[in-house]
Amino acid sequence: MLERADGGGEAVSAPSALGSRARDEGICSPRHLLAAGFAGRLLRWARDGAPGLDSPEVLERAAFLASFATTEGHVCTDLDALSQAFPERSKDELRGILLGSGVVGSPSDPPRPLILDAGDRLYLYRYFDYERRLARTLRRLAHGREGQAPPSQAVRDPLNALFPGRSAGPDWQKLAAALALLGRLTIISGGPGTGKTTTVVNLLACLIAQNPDCRIALAAPTGKAAARMLDALRERAAHLPEGIRAKLPDDACTVHRLLGVMPGSGNFRHHAGNPLAVDVLVVDEASMLDLALATKLAEAVPASGRLILLGDKDQLAAVEAGAVFAEISADPGLSPAVIEQLAALAETDPAGIVTAVPVQVTPLKDCVVWFSRNYRFRSDSGIGRLAARVNAGEAEAVIADLRAGGDDAVTWREDAAAVPGAGLLEALLKGYADYLAVMLAGPAEPRAAFAAYNRFRVLCAVRESPRGVNAVNRMIAREFRRRLRLAADDRVEWYPGRPVMVLRNDYVLKLFNGDIGIVLPGPSGELRVHFPDTEGDFRAIPPARLPEHETAFAMTVHKSQGSEFDEVALLLPDRVSPVLTRELIYTGITRARRAVSLIGGSAVLAEAIRRRTDRHSGLIDRLGEI
Repeated sequence: MLERADGGGEAVSAPSALGSRARDEGICSPRHLLAAGFAGRLLRWARDGAPGLDSPEVLERAAFLASFATTEGHVCTDLDALSQAFPERSKDELRGILLGSGVVGSPSDPPRPLILDAGDRLYLYRYFDYERRLARTLRRLAHGREGQAPPSQAVRDPLNALFPGRSAGPDWQKLAAALALLGRLTIISGGPGTGKTTTVVNLLACLIAQNPDCRIALAAPTGKAAARMLDALRERAAHLPEGIRAKLPDDACTVHRLLGVMPGSGNFRHHAGNPLAVDVLVVDEASMLDLALATKLAEAVPASGRLILLGDKDQLAAVEAGAVFAEISADPGLSPAVIEQLAALAETDPAGIVTAVPVQVTPLKDCVVWFSRNYRFRSDSGIGRLAARVNAGEAEAVIADLRAGGDDAVTWREDAAAVPGAGLLEALLKGYADYLAVMLAGPAEPRAAFAAYNRFRVLCAVRESPRGVNAVNRMIAREFRRRLRLAADDRVEWYPGRPVMVLRNDYVLKLFNGDIGIVLPGPSGELRVHFPDTEGDFRAIPPARLPEHETAFAMTVHKSQGSEFDEVALLLPDRVSPVLTRELIYTGITRARRAVSLIGGSAVLAEAIRRRTDRHSGLIDRLGEI
């Protein structure tokens, strides 16, 4: 049985014309069949209400397109897509058929299964409702700037002490902190190493100086991103006075745990009617938030609270529908009035605060800051230059640089073989040499095992392929066991040194999707899976108690978001795939702190760099609505 594509709980099992046609044509993916099932059910609903329904094939196709779009990460589809299926009909005719069906409404109508807006965007009602609610909530937070009292001298002094000014130009870290002090919504976009965490630490110190009882919460979409956020905050807070440092948060959690997910229902304890008990909420890796989760998170911020979103607009968007962070951070531009306020607070010359003129003015215009200066990579360093050229879509320049070589931080193995050979396997195992050495030395302590394991990671673009996560994990695990003098048989599931990634949340064990553990022997030789906890220690869990999981020598680029490693091997498939995009290549590259190795053919790499993710949405237009 398949869950309904419109988000309802009722299963869809009845065949539809589209579903039958998809099966006849060999298109039997669950996504196609789910969308076809929803379309067939909606058509029956429409016929029940209007037996003489006009052009049912148009409605069925529209419902299919709207549903299928969400499985590809889009929030909506548009009338152009429907026109391609019915080129003989005008858009006015298609619009009339849909709105006359009884199951398609406009934004001002009572709820209908499908919504067609003034921009000819066609939504499942659920996603239209999320989009409209998120826009309203972001507008409310953005307008909160108007009611904020000017920061006191007690805030100005620590701001200017913590950001002393290191260059002749404007200090955008300081200005971002000042922007957050002036308002209730701040969106900071920057790549790894651009100083987002440092900025937040100093900002929180200013807020604590202003109000020692300030309630602060830290969250991220995944457990590992939350843990890394907390580690980075602790590291960068070492310079703060003890009195301030003691009041910083000592925990960071997933967004789901923050909101209080209610097992079995999918609902959250905290929402607009029962907001979070916080004054400041900082969310890292916000590019991973899909539309639904972003809406629920924003609505849970109390009327007097501040929301600070940190992310990288150029990274991969969420797995589910929506690219919220990329959309709301795409068009920064500060108004003259806010520039004057920032200059006064940061004690700098307003003439030096120059931003681009927004392409489309929204209520968020004074809420967004981009960080472009990288403190980890110089702009001319191998990884920095590669990331910049990938972002710019300069495929030919990237290929030329890789072929020229000359930078130890970036290497390219031009290997497009359909099945990885012995040479590639050896190269991947070389990355895990330190980890293998720790395992060979005898019973390893969890801290030493994790330190060695986290120095290197294989990232794959796809899951199902000879060069995908599943096959590569089997290949590495087999050789890893052989070198540990263990049985190379794939049926040997548990062995010392096996890294595992949790794939399903377990709220009893407090294990969450994306958490990684390492199998190590206990005091009596029994195998246990060790996971780091929020206190900097480790906890051991019997393998039989784990929720759904998989081996994690290799992981998808999507799963690597929120993580960083000393070295990364980015393994591309042997042929072009829809998932291969500029954002995927950029995200994989920027997981590396010191060195990255690209493995793949030039044609596949170049095509991926040229292809930019484009998710259909109406969020920016919704933000402009009154």
